Amino acid sequence: MVGQKITPFLWFDNQAEEAAQFYTSIFKNSKILHVSRYGDAGPGPKGSVMVVNFQLAGQEFTALNGGPLFKFSEAFSFVVNCENQQEIDEYWSKLTSGGGEESMCGWLKDKFGFSWQIVPTVLGKLMSDRDPQKANGVMQALLKMKKLDIAKLQAAADGKATVSR
Repeated sequence: MVGQKITPFLWFDNQAEEAAQFYTSIFKNSKILHVSRYGDAGPGPKGSVMVVNFQLAGQEFTALNGGPLFKFSEAFSFVVNCENQQEIDEYWSKLTSGGGEESMCGWLKDKFGFSWQIVPTVLGKLMSDRDPQKANGVMQALLKMKKLDIAKLQAAADGKATVSR
């Protein structure tokens, strides 16, 4: 797999194939590319899934069933840039389904414990406004949210109060 120079590599206990199937069902332009299985040499049981190569939105990933030695942490996450609230709502719902957990400021963990940031593409512009009061208002609003709400972030940038959902 030499299609891209750097490929994210995810270590699972034994859910690599299940995770790849879950992720490819969520994102457009996604598919499982190849599944490798353990042979006689192990270390996993012969015939069990060792590595899954897959694409999400055209980006290649590799998932390994490496055993319980390493766990995911928030120190590494994927950012999903969303053009509108409908996209945010859809990805948030799908990635938290089946046992995922909501966190703060647009972060969540999926059912495998992997962290994602679901953010609107306009966020960078709102947070880097030349008017420090506007940028601060956006930050204050963001810190109160789990799933990000574009209308509330924009209202905060405009200095307008909004009614909570």
